[in-house]
Amino acid sequence: MSESINEDAVRFEDIRRTYVMGTQEVHALAGVSARFAKGAFWAIMGPSGSGKSTMLNILGCLDRPTGGRYFLNGQDISSLDDNELSDIRLKYLGFIFQSFNLIAQLTVEENIALPLYYLGWTAERSSQRARELAAMVGLEKRLAHRPSELSGGQQQRVAIARALANDPVFLLADEPTGNLDSSTSIEIIALLEELNRGGKTIIMVTHEPDIAKHASKRLYMHDGLIARIEG
Repeated sequence: MSESINEDAVRFEDIRRTYVMGTQEVHALAGVSARFAKGAFWAIMGPSGSGKSTMLNILGCLDRPTGGRYFLNGQDISSLDDNELSDIRLKYLGFIFQSFNLIAQLTVEENIALPLYYLGWTAERSSQRARELAAMVGLEKRLAHRPSELSGGQQQRVAIARALANDPVFLLADEPTGNLDSSTSIEIIALLEELNRGGKTIIMVTHEPDIAKHASKRLYMHDGLIARIEG
């Protein structure tokens, strides 16, 4: 994927996603057009069933739109096959999940380096990158620990470092503070803000207004459509 002069990291043009459930059609996204500017910190909000999770899944190439066009970093990826979408995810996207999604048997260093293994990096280069990222999130003294030996906040820091391993075009965060207490949530959102100030584009789904207020832009979903955008 070549670097585009377009200022949008992501662009949706009339994105639709329809699910067939029995004899009924459910329009999870009913024609969404949006531009997510590079370097911005977005929060996607809305009630259950509003379409925010479907939007995140399409953004992350985990689901395909029924119609419309999806541009990532200037390239139309709407018609790519599963293998091509998998390649896009690996090379250009970073994921942060509510449940951390760390591999229990791996150490902090190994969890962070995992995407680099699939990218074909050497063990030495991967280890160096993992150590640099662990230090950036304040876990340089925990490299040999496994997830069960870490607090929830520390596990999420590992997940953030792992998401940054491939230097993604943008980070997708799905309720990144959902399993954390309030003080730890503030620490994690502060880390995301710091990454954003460093130039990283972040798109976060959250149901918490106190977390969303830290984003520079807030997009509200309702009934599969964008209700409004703030910021």
